[in-house]
Amino acid sequence: MKLIGSKTEQNIREQLIKSYKYLLNDKSNKKLLSVIESTFPNMKSAYIIDWIPEQGEDIYTVLINTETITKIEISRVDTNVKPVIESISVTNFRKSLSKIRQIKLAVAIDLAKNN
Repeated sequence: MKLIGSKTEQNIREQLIKSYKYLLNDKSNKKLLSVIESTFPNMKSAYIIDWIPEQGEDIYTVLINTETITKIEISRVDTNVKPVIESISVTNFRKSLSKIRQIKLAVAIDLAKNN
């Protein structure tokens, strides 16, 4: 998908930059960052594409660098529960996305390339 610099893209870019800073700097995301760093030791960038707060866990969809999407499920109830991690290529992930989510992914990839 080609980016055109629309207002929607600018808003998404701002949200993704905030999520990136939040991931790296907020102590409440220490567990998520630790899981990402241990699973992807060559990580240069990580942008949270989606976050679903479930009843007992948080489910994050994260773009790692420019080529991998990973879903990470972290328990909020029991810190001893090992996180569930699933990874997929960006190409396969993109196939099932709505237009707005494709834009979000394209902006995240653009940010990751320039990071």
